[in-house]
Amino acid sequence: MRRLVLASDNRGKLREFAALLAPLGIEVVPQGGLGVEPAQEPHATFVENALAKARHAAASTGLPALADDSGLCCVALDGAPGVRSARFAGDGAGDSANNAALVRALQPFDDRRGHYICVLVAVRKATDPEPLIAEARWPGEVVEAPRGSHGFGYDPHFWLPERGCTAAELAPEAKNRISHRGRAMRKMARRLAADWGWR
Repeated sequence: MRRLVLASDNRGKLREFAALLAPLGIEVVPQGGLGVEPAQEPHATFVENALAKARHAAASTGLPALADDSGLCCVALDGAPGVRSARFAGDGAGDSANNAALVRALQPFDDRRGHYICVLVAVRKATDPEPLIAEARWPGEVVEAPRGSHGFGYDPHFWLPERGCTAAELAPEAKNRISHRGRAMRKMARRLAADWGWR
């Protein structure tokens, strides 16, 4: 199997990426398992942060690297939490604190629309001049009361009107088929096959 270092130690993301890439014969290794410290994410855009994380992981391991920068963007909050989705309630905040902060921030607004976005970047090496980039969005609404026990992040509050459930109520296989990350990963798999010959 080919090895690809994932520039993340998020267990939820690792499970999703491992499941999506296993059919391509790709073993996904979390950067922490190789002694790599997380990269800084100082940028204002998802693509810049993902590229920084991918280059950092590749430089630290000598392996091809895949990085994801994803988050929830709400219309009423001018795109927030955005790139600060994982730390919306402050640095080191967990899912429950971030969800509570989001529900509080949206209380004055009737418009609860938002979308998840996932931007993926893959590099063969740290100095790769041609990073592969794939992105996808997943529209929904934010609800106050959490529902469901699957997923992670904002999933218990991310309502899918067309399905009548939250993202956290979807089985993992169903989520992987329709989510921002699943759709971005399928785009990335096509890029890996076409541009790197990874089939």
